[in-house]
Amino acid sequence: MNYSENLTMLNYTENRTMINYNANLTLIGSTEIMSTEVWNLTNGSAESNCPNFMASNSSAKTALEEFSVHYARVHGYISVFVCLFGMLANTANIVVLTRKKMITSTNYILTWLAVADLFTMLDYFPFAIHFYILKDPMLPFPMTKGYGWVCFLMFHASFSIVCHTIAIWLTIELAIFRFIFIWFPTKGALYCNQQKAKRAVLCVILYTIIICIPNYMSNEITTYDCGGNREAIYSLEVRKDGVFATINSVNYWTQALLIKLVPCIMLTLLTLLLITAMHRAYKRRMALKNQGKKDDSDKHNEHNRTTLMLLAVVVLFLITELPQGVLTILSSSIEGFFESVYMPLGDLLDIVALCNNAINFVLYCGMSTQFRKTFIEVFCSCIPERRPGWRKLGVVTAEKNGCTPTTTNTSLSTTTTKL
Repeated sequence: MNYSENLTMLNYTENRTMINYNANLTLIGSTEIMSTEVWNLTNGSAESNCPNFMASNSSAKTALEEFSVHYARVHGYISVFVCLFGMLANTANIVVLTRKKMITSTNYILTWLAVADLFTMLDYFPFAIHFYILKDPMLPFPMTKGYGWVCFLMFHASFSIVCHTIAIWLTIELAIFRFIFIWFPTKGALYCNQQKAKRAVLCVILYTIIICIPNYMSNEITTYDCGGNREAIYSLEVRKDGVFATINSVNYWTQALLIKLVPCIMLTLLTLLLITAMHRAYKRRMALKNQGKKDDSDKHNEHNRTTLMLLAVVVLFLITELPQGVLTILSSSIEGFFESVYMPLGDLLDIVALCNNAINFVLYCGMSTQFRKTFIEVFCSCIPERRPGWRKLGVVTAEKNGCTPTTTNTSLSTTTTKL
């Protein structure tokens, strides 16, 4: 989850007179906080408005906290690598899926899924560099000395969750479209045409923007003026006063239910429905094959391969989102669970989500012949089909009487020599 979700949950679960910030924290479309060191932040003098930082290193750390400390040191570097690969992979997905011969209702949804994943990577990449790799060791997260960076953090807190939520609901939409397509083989193409896919994608985008409105309103930039020659320190915090207490509560339950729990339940049910539909389609294909209708059987087999690829996409999203959904619900029902379990697992959950955003390209190449061929045509068109200096020749064989030669084609190397 993103930083805004973390602050909302932290503010929702407990009220504190002293704020404990974690030195490192992840900000993807889900709420994870990772700490390498716990900082106690207290107000300084009223004249300077400069906070005092005290690093609290407790020797009594759980195994989970020890893991979070060690992994947080390398999370930034791993995230940057995954983001670089993901940006290239999703760009390739968009280019290939928008080719004229690739345009279908399913590929239209996959294209927008790649766009959402690409924007997630583009947004996370600078965050990982500044707040992980180049992080000021003297400042607890999310504090920074650059006003531009805290503005970016405020944008990131909302933009990351919008992109990630769009990706989740597009995956649900993809599963629904595919289930209808294979469950109703005669009318599936009519029910799931490209026009309906465009409307469904637009609805998902508008729905996400609307349900995230409380999240946009929850954060504010706080400035700490340390006076003298010292630079000002900026931080992003949750608004708590007046009506914002209600907004934070609405934001928390919106994220817990509509962004985590409901999508996880729907993905689980749709996975089971897709498996059932695939089994039914397999029996239909076997029946056609037994009736001697090989062409129809091969056509159904191709549809099954496509469905299997899309099922893999849905299952990967389910594997990524289900643990976060369960942890979110447990955090709201078990006292201390958020700080002792959810927070230490934050960076790990984030890198899993990032990998999920980047892996679809590998699935498409490995499981879709049409995608693979189109990718080669688009990006590898400059590579000749045969190496220069090679041509097709015939290998001469002879019948038993030795009089009638026959040839079979094979590729042999030819060279020329000047005399």
